Amino acid sequence: MITYLYETIPQHPGEAPEQFTLRQSIKDAPLTRHPMGGAPVRRVIQNNAMLRSMRRVVAPLSGGSDCCGPEGGACHH
Repeated sequence: MITYLYETIPQHPGEAPEQFTLRQSIKDAPLTRHPMGGAPVRRVIQNNAMLRSMRRVVAPLSGGSDCCGPEGGACHH
């Protein structure tokens, strides 16, 4: 199962899209309507590099030092 990001398609000027995630099989067709309200939706394509840069270090690595930079890169010992 993969977690996909979806957003509603605004129907009126100034309306902000609502984002939500949904776990689906890779074989499932993308949603076209919000499962709760029926509003039209689109799947948001996410760049893996962008997702890696958004990660935050929440605990030091096993070596005891927090050597990961702001990009969330791996440490090289």
